[in-house]
Amino acid sequence: MIARIAIAVIALHVLDDNFVQPQPGTTATDHLASGLVPLAGLALAAWALPRLRGGRRGALELILGVFGIVAGIEAAHYTSTVGPTGDDFTGLLAIPAGVVLLGLGIATLWRTRRTDDRHVWRYGRRALLAVGALLATMTVVLPVALGYITTHTARSVVPANHLGVPYEDVSFETGDGLRLRGWYIPSRNGAAVIAFPGRNGPQKPARMLARHGYGVLLFDRRGEGESDGDPNAWGWGGDEDIKAAIRFLQSRPDVDPGRIGGIGLSVGGELMLEAAAETDDLAAVVSEGAGARMYSEEMREEMPSRDRPLMAVSAWVKQASIAVFSNQSPPPDLRDLVGRIAPRPVLLIAAPKLGVGEELNRGYARAAGDSATLWEIPESRHTGGIEARPAEYERRVAGFFDEAL
Repeated sequence: MIARIAIAVIALHVLDDNFVQPQPGTTATDHLASGLVPLAGLALAAWALPRLRGGRRGALELILGVFGIVAGIEAAHYTSTVGPTGDDFTGLLAIPAGVVLLGLGIATLWRTRRTDDRHVWRYGRRALLAVGALLATMTVVLPVALGYITTHTARSVVPANHLGVPYEDVSFETGDGLRLRGWYIPSRNGAAVIAFPGRNGPQKPARMLARHGYGVLLFDRRGEGESDGDPNAWGWGGDEDIKAAIRFLQSRPDVDPGRIGGIGLSVGGELMLEAAAETDDLAAVVSEGAGARMYSEEMREEMPSRDRPLMAVSAWVKQASIAVFSNQSPPPDLRDLVGRIAPRPVLLIAAPKLGVGEELNRGYARAAGDSATLWEIPESRHTGGIEARPAEYERRVAGFFDEAL
């Protein structure tokens, strides 16, 4: 009975989060997969739990407990930064419900453990079960948890403005009806650059480009800061944000519509490449720190080959989880997209020694053809080229936009 009550509390939050109080700019119908799939799983678990015995029941209670805590992380994050609102209250209740289920799982496993066989078999069996549990956690539980957290949490506050130049508070609407908000530095040379994503990391390149007379647009992507929508740390669907930003700049009297470029950092670099492949309205693109955002990209030959079987399983589970929890299909493989950008110029910047997927830029450069240039900075941290080599970074990036725009 206690376990079923805890499951019902977690289910209440899933229902509240997806259908009763969805994110601003979204509706219940936007969350069918992220709502119905977990609810169906929780209902099945509530039905099966009394029918299971021993280790199976304990294992299921542990899994449900982990999901309950993970489901409440979103509420804990936003409560700690901006205070509880909306579905945060049911989310906070999901955390103790998850803790109760974890406790029940541990108690069940302890109470039903076998003690009537020889020590060598007993401890050998337990060692094998522990190894199996560890593998299941690495390949299934953690990827599912990662998929949930990264599609439910994002930066909740607007960072401090350190642009050091005049700017305007602006807002514009995406094609799917979301209101995005950000800052715009007016152009002094008739050209403008979208610095993406968010209003924190892009401030350094924005200051640099503003010194060279470029208009620069920084904005909270969907689900972040003051913008509408559901967050997605992997950027799935974020190309629509960039297209909306392009339309905003095309409407500006200080911008020549044919002289719009983009600089993207990390997932922003990936999205900038995707958007440039889908529209001719981006005249030039700088992508720094692009990596893998889906299964086929993580399985590329440039990625580390160690533990490939486990990596393949966990990558596939993570992608499936992101798809369910974000209610979106995986985006196209970047290597299949970048060739469409030519003959417009592309500058790819990568730190290839970090082991986080930036090695993939070598394949992206080959696929993009002669219009792409790859600049590798071995000593750089992720998206840290402007700090590792500030003078060269400014010379290369500003020079790239000077020539292209």
